[in-house]
Amino acid sequence: MNTRVTEILGIEYPILQGAMAWVSFAPLVAAVSNAGGLGIIGGTIFTPDAMRQEIRKVRELCDKPFGVNIISLHPLIDQILKVLIEEKVLVATYGTGNPRKIIEILKPGGVMSFPVVPSVAAALKAEADGADGVIVSGCEGGGHVGQISSLPLIPQARDAVKLPLVAAGGVADGRGMAAAFALGAEGIQMGTRFIVTRESPAHPNTKQKIIAAKIEDTLVTGNITGLPVRVIRNQMAEEFLNMEKTKKSKMEMALFGSGKMQLAFVKGDAEQGSVMSGQVAGLIADEPTCGELIQRIMREFHETIAQLGKIPN
Repeated sequence: MNTRVTEILGIEYPILQGAMAWVSFAPLVAAVSNAGGLGIIGGTIFTPDAMRQEIRKVRELCDKPFGVNIISLHPLIDQILKVLIEEKVLVATYGTGNPRKIIEILKPGGVMSFPVVPSVAAALKAEADGADGVIVSGCEGGGHVGQISSLPLIPQARDAVKLPLVAAGGVADGRGMAAAFALGAEGIQMGTRFIVTRESPAHPNTKQKIIAAKIEDTLVTGNITGLPVRVIRNQMAEEFLNMEKTKKSKMEMALFGSGKMQLAFVKGDAEQGSVMSGQVAGLIADEPTCGELIQRIMREFHETIAQLGKIPN
């Protein structure tokens, strides 16, 4: 399937694996890339040396394109960017901070930039700063979210920018991919769906928590901190909401939330840990391999397009 996203990234299918801390390690990244998508390392937790080693681990497992997700607030961000250039990483994704600074460093080094943007204004800024593409993320997604849902956001971003556009937030199957393309996307990014795959290192308890979730079972915490996060409803999320209601300080909430994602995804405490997940959790009922998942999505995508073609004029 040829789109500007597949062409610029050199991948077979326009499907990106959203980067997730404590989940997007080399085995998952390589599995997605080997299946024809774009695997992306969740690089926000790595030191520069650890980042270099993880990049090399991916290359030991596949010879296909892959990317790295970074956070501009990393205390060693300049060293992280240097590693990406030295290791000749294809593309970097990121969702916070100053994209211009990152682009100005990465572009001369041959690394493309695909910022994750939650608004039309952010998409326009990314384009003005010289980004190679944008990942437009609706608030249905898991983890850190904006305030605008995908249905109005994607077409307005499409109308505003000329860059290759990837849709994220609310996509977990071929029907969602077809809808995203109808709105103007040229690719999709999925995070939650890839958590529940066989190659994902997420703890089985947490995978089952996502599989058991219904569409109503996610909520957004952290609104008053300025860093809203969509998670599966559990004891930790309820406690965090109570802290917000009782107006605890941002420092108290930050300390309470520290380490909670690792607790869920690595240690398997799906009640006291932070189970970041999108609303698509209600669509997830099995644990396929990445290859099986991508082939299924492409089949569903083409079937959906074919069905739409049968609608009477």
